Amino acid sequence: MFARQRKICMTRDQWKLIKRGFATMAAEAFTKHEVVPDVLASNPPSKVVSVKFNSGVEANLGNVLTPTLVKDVPEVKWDAEPGALYTLIKTDPDAPSRKEPIFREWHHWLVVNIPGNDISKGDTLSEYIGAGPAPKTGLHRYVYLVYEQWGEIKDAEHGRLTNRSGDKRGGWKAADFAAKHGLGTPVFGNLYQAEYDDYVPILYKQLGA
Repeated sequence: MFARQRKICMTRDQWKLIKRGFATMAAEAFTKHEVVPDVLASNPPSKVVSVKFNSGVEANLGNVLTPTLVKDVPEVKWDAEPGALYTLIKTDPDAPSRKEPIFREWHHWLVVNIPGNDISKGDTLSEYIGAGPAPKTGLHRYVYLVYEQWGEIKDAEHGRLTNRSGDKRGGWKAADFAAKHGLGTPVFGNLYQAEYDDYVPILYKQLGA
């Protein structure tokens, strides 16, 4: 009986170490890829949010993917607190390029009032847009942030943006949105990188460019 309890305790301890390792990995990746300070002034997320695409790939703290592989809405999951509401942001700080980010940030997705991690039941303020880096602009960082809310968010000023236009997407700041709604620092985060491929012109046509 004692040996069995000890085995369970060891398993729990190992799980705690694994979770602590993920937290360290998230913070290190956000620092390594300069999401801090380019998107967040400080305090990177302490936990990793899972972002998986139907193409079979997933975001992994700065790995390189392609616009073709991430064109569809991903499955995004995190360890939600019971009864909590969350905000999900996907943003690109490298518009039009990391070297000259005059449109920083160009946000690709914004969903608020998400109960738990059921994004389908949240309020979508900006519909999902895949990665669309222009030719010869190098790798762009695509950053996912999840904030826990303190109450319901309503934002008539932002309105609701479709994925058929790029209007009001650029020159936007995740940190400003978070400050406006008292969100504090993001709890979960992840990112991948991508550069131009043959899907991008298709996306630009969708956006009316």
